[in-house]
Amino acid sequence: MVTRTRFLVSLAVTGLMVLLWRGISRSASEMQSFYCYGPPKSPMDMSINEMVEWNAHLQTPVVFNHHDAYEVNSSNINHVDLNPIKSTQQAVANAERVLILTPLRDASAHLINYFDLLYKLTYPHDLIDLAFLVGDSKDDTMAVLTAELARIQSQTDEKIAFRSATIVEKDFHSDFQMNVEDRHSFAAQGPRRKAIGRARNYLLYSALKPDHSWVYWRDVDISDSPPSIIEDFVAHDRDILVPNIWFHRYRDGRDIEGRFDYNSWIESDKGRRLRETLDPDTVLAEGYKEYDTGRQYLVGMGDWRNNKDEEVELDGIGGVNILVKADVHRSGINFPAYAFENQAETEGFARMAKRAGYSVYGLPNYVVWHIDTEEKGGNLGGRKAY
Repeated sequence: MVTRTRFLVSLAVTGLMVLLWRGISRSASEMQSFYCYGPPKSPMDMSINEMVEWNAHLQTPVVFNHHDAYEVNSSNINHVDLNPIKSTQQAVANAERVLILTPLRDASAHLINYFDLLYKLTYPHDLIDLAFLVGDSKDDTMAVLTAELARIQSQTDEKIAFRSATIVEKDFHSDFQMNVEDRHSFAAQGPRRKAIGRARNYLLYSALKPDHSWVYWRDVDISDSPPSIIEDFVAHDRDILVPNIWFHRYRDGRDIEGRFDYNSWIESDKGRRLRETLDPDTVLAEGYKEYDTGRQYLVGMGDWRNNKDEEVELDGIGGVNILVKADVHRSGINFPAYAFENQAETEGFARMAKRAGYSVYGLPNYVVWHIDTEEKGGNLGGRKAY
């Protein structure tokens, strides 16, 4: 049977069919490797979307031809790289630049002592820039300021002269009086704090440069402060940091250590409930009988004889002495010249910073001494200033 012609023909036909089937299957699988994605038409006839679909699965190798760096020679194109600018605890070692800002109005009587204290700062003076805003002054603030700057900057010792000094002149035409009694009355606080907030912002935006790591706000009427205050403060590595503000008052031959600044405080439940009843445009001011906030004040804590590095978290701060990481200001945190959460100027600044997630701290045992303003009775709402 094996040798019969019909069997041999059947076997040959079967083998041929198997070979043809295997060939067809292999061709179909190989054709899958060459499947063309996209519409079945010429590329010249494709729309933009069809062209994108057609090229979606292409992975053509790309070889980059790396050219030399492009050199910009135009004098009116500047490049600012803020990535290297840091605010660290090793500020001196890292040569971090500090900007000292001081707003001035009718301040001629305080400027000599102000510069004497700056002269004593131990932070390298070649890393410090000074900037002042003079506005609405009726005395010789501008003349005394320029004379003192000339005196300081002409020192032959390189450690004395500061890196630079800038004077910004801007009048805000504030109509409140500047005598002690009126300046510290409750009625003057809202307009006064808003005006000071504007002055601070004008000064900040006029003087802040890309290479500044820290901004140190320092009032002109500080009577005494530690020479190492900048180094002491940067060591805490806080976004915003303030000291305790006291003053000396001499009575009957005795030094009364008075508490000055009621603007640095910790919010209370009573204060939160009070704010819920206030018009959004009302600006709260501390230490006055008109509004009892029940807040805890930094001046009521601590003692300069204790550990100077002890910290407390604050919700509001005063403006006598503030150290701020420059990036806080660059992020848009400034001194509101309007009611922000019922606070303005430095207290509004603290509110705004905390809303943005920055840390606000005070040092209850680190005391900076302010001049004695001899505030009038009633301004403290029944509290004693000392």
